[in-house]
Amino acid sequence: MNSKLMRICFCMILLMVIIVSGCAANESNLQKNDAGKQDSVVETASDKRPIKTIGIIGGVSWASSIEYYRLMNEMVRDRLGGVNSAQILMFSIEFGEFSKQERMADKGDWTLMTNTILDAAQRLKRGGADFIVIASNTLNSLADLIEQEVGLPVLHIADATAKKVHQKGLHTVALLGTKYTMEQPFYRERLSKYGIKVVIPNEEERNYINAVIFDELCANRINKESKDGFKKIIDRLQKEEGAEGVILGCTEIPLLIKQEDVSIPVFDTTAIHSEAAVEYSLSR
Repeated sequence: MNSKLMRICFCMILLMVIIVSGCAANESNLQKNDAGKQDSVVETASDKRPIKTIGIIGGVSWASSIEYYRLMNEMVRDRLGGVNSAQILMFSIEFGEFSKQERMADKGDWTLMTNTILDAAQRLKRGGADFIVIASNTLNSLADLIEQEVGLPVLHIADATAKKVHQKGLHTVALLGTKYTMEQPFYRERLSKYGIKVVIPNEEERNYINAVIFDELCANRINKESKDGFKKIIDRLQKEEGAEGVILGCTEIPLLIKQEDVSIPVFDTTAIHSEAAVEYSLSR
């Protein structure tokens, strides 16, 4: 082969390489553009999502956290229809260790328990929660602190409950819950803003209620004897203290006491809190 022919072949081969490379580059650019468009669509869909993400601090205890999850999903389904459900992010605290922290808090040292709750709230924020509900009446005493430290709205369970009691037109209600919830002012202060008076069980009854909550209900154990004991306390508060209704101020108590068990209106704080969360989640 002479040198002229060799030069012609070389030029043809070089031209083919340039053409193939150009096609590959164009295809790559098209793929990148398509990917960019898809990312844009996903981002736009996310920005325009119809509901807010509910962040739940759960596991305190898991028995009531199950009810929160069930109720919220049923409520969204009933409101939006079809197969719609709640958009939920839950962090479930390991209750065995946490119960030890609660006992320390009961003795006045809230440091570890507060740190655990703040850590849970931060995890929810990092995960994309738009707001937080604490699936525990007692721990809602930390709601204001969480809002301040984490920077997300926290729907206070006592505020939601106070509104329901006010709507019923009641002036005096009994409050059942952990000893801390019954004895400390954080709950009754929220109710007092609506002119609602709170009566609580006597010391012996408070000790009994607290024991049933931690020894039975937190482990999802439901005993008839305990149900009868709670009904007796509610009946006494109605007759002797003038209670017109009863707040089940521990998210585990609704596992034990239902409306059909007593003659006065029952305020199930688990259901009330779940409803408030769903309303906020669906609001524009």
